[in-house]
Amino acid sequence: MRAASDAADAETLLAAVPADERVAVVDARFVGHVHALRLGLTDPRFDAAAIPGAVTARPAARPALTKALRTTSGDASNGSVVVGILADHVADVLDSDLHRPELGDLVAEVPRDPQARNEARQAVSQVDDEAIRLRTAVKSRDGFFTTYCISPYSRYLARWCARRGMTPNQVTTASLITALIAAGCAATGTRTGFVAAGVLLLLSFVLDCTDGQLARYSLQYSTLGAWLDATFDRAKEYAYYAGLALGAARGGDDVWALALGAMVLQTCRHVVDFSFNEANVDSTSTNTSPTAALSDKLDSVGWTVWVRRMIVLPIGERWAMIAVLTALTTPRITFYALLVGCALAACYTTAGRLLRSLTRKARRTDRAAAALLDLTDSGPLAHALTGPLRGVLRGVPAPVTAFAAGAVAVLTAWLAPYGSWLPVLGAAVYVLLSPAALVRPLKGALDWLVPPFYRAAEYGTVLVLAAKADVNGALPAAFGLVAAVAYHHYDTVYRIRGNAGAPPYWLVRAIGGHEGRTLLVTVLAALLAATDFKVALTALAVAVALLVLVESIRFWVTAHRRGAPAVHDEGEPA
Repeated sequence: MRAASDAADAETLLAAVPADERVAVVDARFVGHVHALRLGLTDPRFDAAAIPGAVTARPAARPALTKALRTTSGDASNGSVVVGILADHVADVLDSDLHRPELGDLVAEVPRDPQARNEARQAVSQVDDEAIRLRTAVKSRDGFFTTYCISPYSRYLARWCARRGMTPNQVTTASLITALIAAGCAATGTRTGFVAAGVLLLLSFVLDCTDGQLARYSLQYSTLGAWLDATFDRAKEYAYYAGLALGAARGGDDVWALALGAMVLQTCRHVVDFSFNEANVDSTSTNTSPTAALSDKLDSVGWTVWVRRMIVLPIGERWAMIAVLTALTTPRITFYALLVGCALAACYTTAGRLLRSLTRKARRTDRAAAALLDLTDSGPLAHALTGPLRGVLRGVPAPVTAFAAGAVAVLTAWLAPYGSWLPVLGAAVYVLLSPAALVRPLKGALDWLVPPFYRAAEYGTVLVLAAKADVNGALPAAFGLVAAVAYHHYDTVYRIRGNAGAPPYWLVRAIGGHEGRTLLVTVLAALLAATDFKVALTALAVAVALLVLVESIRFWVTAHRRGAPAVHDEGEPA
């Protein structure tokens, strides 16, 4: 900390600070809460931020801060820099917006006289900033179970972790390890194991809430942390599905098809969420959707908010249901309840989004169209066929073509016996229609349905063919393959959300794209005996997993080391 006599002196002192470090300028007359300064000066998500009497800049915004200091060299009062004016100048010269955090009841002022200073100090003494810090550590929008059954005490666990120097990433890792132990307990197939699995799954969820609350409490946001949190959530849940299936198998009940079906359904639900949000994130509307107006009206009635949040079966409610049913019933009953609950939730959310899309006249941006194209995961076959089939497919809406292609692929696999070449014919039709997502920008009202249709088609085909093989180990191998591919699709989403773009196209080519993998699996099923098909699925799962994991880890670790902008997801509970 250095004291500057005026703006010119402040500029000189800042110039002596290494260019790769964050700097802040605080008015010597500042009166306010410590947490107000913490919010204004330490949040890593923003290049520049300000509160009354203080302004900060990360390396990217340092030149703007220096320029602003020069323009305020004449604005000095009693020998101190007028930082309130300085913040406004920084906002004027920055290319991006200057972040001004919402302080609520927190005090941040620059008193101009002794009376104002005394009043500000009294205001500070009347507000408990630690209580505000704890309250705001909780996610602003969350599910009923999380809000009332977890957050009332997990926030204190977050503070306990912060005071002992723990990081959100360490808590995230602890949550993953706890969930994997829970999956291992479920895999024992004993009642004691199932009870322990349910308890540990709930404990894992408590830690999952704690890591985000710790990040908000201590403002420890990072790109790597956001990726770990989102990725580990999916890994924990799907690993637990596998543990339940293994435990059921030990008891003589084969529920691998149900486990794989639950993963397919849950992944497709997430893709619907991602696609719809990406399609509308930057869109401009010429009217207000009646569906959205009704939703806003319902939100004004308190109890309906919680009912609607529970209907969508967010992660808190979902994991609580899984944990309780695991402890008290059987894996089969658990999966039946999960499938029914997720199916109803999917119908509810998708119907609402369909109505919004059809009744809202919106112009979608090139960025939204590019994001949807990346989410389709179109491979080399689709790109190669785009030119020859452009004229044929251009006149048909992309969602119609994608749905028809997917239906043909899944139905031919379903109707034909194992070893038949009919699924290969269905997959060939699927490949021929796959350029529908490429022949024109995906800016239509319902084009956000294209990626979910492709996910359902690919995953569904793998599930059906593995079930048709009717050999021990085929469905677990299919589970591994779908999990590996789903990881790639989730990773694509997280990169788009972090404004990092899609995975490199060489990776998409290497793993075949959705159409190439679908065709390959059908050809393997037609050529190989059931036992060999199981081996082929396992090998394909391992190959895809290695490629996507190595490239994904390399990308996120590199982005973190290079100081990529920190992100933190405050969206819908998944």
